[in-house]
Amino acid sequence: MNKIVKDLTLLLLAGALVACGGKSAEKQATTTKKESEKVKVQTLSNERIAKNLELSATLEGYETMNISPSITGHIEHIYVEVGSRVQKGSMLVRMDQTQLNTTRINLNSTKVELDRVTSLKASGSISEQVYDQTKAGYDQLVETERFQNENTFVRAQFSGIISAKNYEDGEMYTGAPILTLTQISRLKAIINIPETYFPLVKQGMKVDVRSDIYPDKTFPATIEIVYPTIDPSSHTFQAKLNIPNGSEKIRPGMYVKTTLALGQIDAIVVPYQSVLKLTGSNERYVFTNHDGTAHRVAVTLGQRFDDRIEIIPVIPGDLKEGDQLVVTGQARLVDGSKLEIVEN
Repeated sequence: MNKIVKDLTLLLLAGALVACGGKSAEKQATTTKKESEKVKVQTLSNERIAKNLELSATLEGYETMNISPSITGHIEHIYVEVGSRVQKGSMLVRMDQTQLNTTRINLNSTKVELDRVTSLKASGSISEQVYDQTKAGYDQLVETERFQNENTFVRAQFSGIISAKNYEDGEMYTGAPILTLTQISRLKAIINIPETYFPLVKQGMKVDVRSDIYPDKTFPATIEIVYPTIDPSSHTFQAKLNIPNGSEKIRPGMYVKTTLALGQIDAIVVPYQSVLKLTGSNERYVFTNHDGTAHRVAVTLGQRFDDRIEIIPVIPGDLKEGDQLVVTGQARLVDGSKLEIVEN
């Protein structure tokens, strides 16, 4: 009887193990199956498009100067207020004149001495060395007087408008700018352009600047400088716009847009929904099929064409003709996900 019970127990244990093993195998098969994500892909090819690159920037005064004299002391008088329009050469600030007056006294005294030794030198009564020392002292005082005069009576270096005032008459000048002078009859803007377009952007190109404040008006501008280096972190380069502003309708600090007409180019254009955005940032990316696994590629967005958009790889060469772009199912992917390609 004991033998029968023992055999029955062994049979039940074996059945349980088989059942567990079957469930484990089934679970493993299900897990393996879930590792592959079903996606649809599209083979990339270059398209010829008319490239119009829209960019944004913030306007700046073409010239901006902080009025910061190179001498210390009290501010005797400030001739302007915020908003004052000044011409080149206009008096802006008069500093304490003590140092300048002392230098002028010494300069006059040295001038008398120089005249005396010049006469003695002509008669051969003094050596060339004495004359040279006196002349050097006089020349040094001339330069000191010029420097102190420019920094005591401070004048505008260009025509513009006073955009900041940080002191009042009688205050001690501590080094922070007394005033800020900004040119507004001519403005500039720095635009950042993807490195892909570096060969297409040239000095002297004409562009238009637009502001949402004046939706029906454009302001002509010229690319004045194309900066020669690429920013390795953003893979962009800069260009400086020169913007005449005789009407003074636009002002420094305004946000503007501009469009660069770069002619016909070869570009990669993909369905808009295939491009994903990283949550909490402006980073964009797509997935490609790389030997049955998902490969994440960081991209920047270019020109949009209805439900399609141009994309530019952040790292040149990351996307090319013949690559398979994931266009359906990409939202479930991470870099390295196994892919099961579903035919359309």
